[in-house]
Amino acid sequence: MVRVMATGVFDIIHLGHLHYLEESKRLRDELVVVVATDTTVRKRKHEPVTPEKMRLELVASLKPVDKAVLGREGGDMFEIVRELKPDIITVGYDQPFDERNLEHELAKRGLKVDVVRMPHLDHDLDGTRKIIQKIIEFHEVNKKLSEVEKR
Repeated sequence: MVRVMATGVFDIIHLGHLHYLEESKRLRDELVVVVATDTTVRKRKHEPVTPEKMRLELVASLKPVDKAVLGREGGDMFEIVRELKPDIITVGYDQPFDERNLEHELAKRGLKVDVVRMPHLDHDLDGTRKIIQKIIEFHEVNKKLSEVEKR
């Protein structure tokens, strides 16, 4: 059995996430997904919209996912790779990792893992920030309409 590992925040589940996980699963037999902790999300991206346990449960329920685990706090980010022993790690199209550098760092730690960059899904709302921006715009338009109606 060949194990694929995917990682991410998965804050507001959208088609970009689903596409990433479906494509990752197509690579081999088992897909294990590491969901970033709230602390990691705050350090690297933003304040999470949904708490880590909720994100973990949502990701675990997705059809392509065989197993979902919560990431580890601090320390060596490669520790979870040692634990899960994937054959392949997939990197989302917009994740800030260089595949060759990541493979090199894994090899330095005695971990023989292939790293594969996944393709981009060209869709209007394929990112959490895009969804949040659309909600903000929707709210602003409704607020203006409400103000007009009050006059």
